Amino acid sequence: MSEYGFTKKDWSLFREKISDWQEAYMDKLNKEYIELLNGEGTPSERFWTLEERIRNDEKDTGVQLRMSRSNCITNIVSLLNEGAITMNDLEEFSDELKENIRFITG
Repeated sequence: MSEYGFTKKDWSLFREKISDWQEAYMDKLNKEYIELLNGEGTPSERFWTLEERIRNDEKDTGVQLRMSRSNCITNIVSLLNEGAITMNDLEEFSDELKENIRFITG
C-alpha cells in the first residue's frame, strides 16, 4: 500500500483531470445561476439569493481546492459529495484509490 492510499500514477491522473472536472462543475453552477436570475421574485431578491449562493459555492472543491498530494483523497471525496464527479470518473484510477474512496464514502 502506498503512503497516502493511492499510487503515483493516481496523483498524476488527478492533477491531469482536476481542471476539467472543475470547469464542468462551474459550468453546471453557471447554468443554475442563470435559472436563478431568470426565476421568480424581485430583481433584488434574485440578486441577493445569487450573491449568497456564489459565496457558498466558491468554498466547494469543485471551484477551488488546496492542491497537495496529502489532500488528494479528501479532495476526491469532496468532489463526489458535491456532485462534481461520480465514481465513473474514477475509472482510470487504481483499485487501491477506488477502494479507499468507497471505504470513506460508505
